[in-house]
Amino acid sequence: MSEPETALPPPPPIRVSGIGSQPETETEAQTETTEPIHPDDQFPAEVEMTLVDHLEELRRRILRSLLAVVIGAAGCLLLVKPLVRLLEVPAKGIHFLQLAPGEFLFVSLKVAGYSGLTLALPYVLYEVLAFVLPGLTRREQRLVAPAVGGSAVLFLAGLAFAWWALVPAALNFLVSYGADVVEPLWSIERYLDFVLLLMLATGLAFQLPVLQMLLAALGIVRAQTMLAAWRFVVVGSALAGAVLTPSTDPVTMLLLSGAITALYLVGVGLARLVQRS
Repeated sequence: MSEPETALPPPPPIRVSGIGSQPETETEAQTETTEPIHPDDQFPAEVEMTLVDHLEELRRRILRSLLAVVIGAAGCLLLVKPLVRLLEVPAKGIHFLQLAPGEFLFVSLKVAGYSGLTLALPYVLYEVLAFVLPGLTRREQRLVAPAVGGSAVLFLAGLAFAWWALVPAALNFLVSYGADVVEPLWSIERYLDFVLLLMLATGLAFQLPVLQMLLAALGIVRAQTMLAAWRFVVVGSALAGAVLTPSTDPVTMLLLSGAITALYLVGVGLARLVQRS
């Protein structure tokens, strides 16, 4: 008969130290030291929420933002004819045509949509801040709020720059070129597409300083590195001016590329102010 197998001794117990557990010896008390947390790295508005709760909150804020855009667009649709006349102001002496049935109806919806989005932008930014801020540290909160506010101001500044500088310059060039050969009769839909796309592209291009400031504040790119790449920025701004301007005329491209280069230099200054030493 085979000898009975000897039982193996049980493994030693494993001690798991959790939050609030006390060290057993003085040596452990010395090794389990915790570094003090800087006040800027704390989460003053942190709220315990499950993933489902976060998704539900995000869904509610997105729906409220979309509702604000729809309400703004509906209000602008009631005043769409004055808005269209306002957009026709830069095209002095140009006669607009409706080349297809229902063209002006679709144009009206498009103008109301762009206008409603612009009017609802402050509320949309508020919803974004209300969702993001509780999960940020004190330092990030002090950075994000001015960044979002500056982004809205720069977007409106981009719209104003496009309205007062880019659109008149582009139209003057396009109208004067070949004016002695052809009579300008433009489609209202194509004209408004040109104006709205140019204004939207300029507003987005004006976000460059905010992006630079965030990159520098997060330690991703330093201001010195941004300034050293100015040659590439000049080339990139020229390409951006060619891509973002729907008219592709040299006057508009030069104005937009010059504005992007100037904004980049402003962003370098902001990055130098907020970057960590």
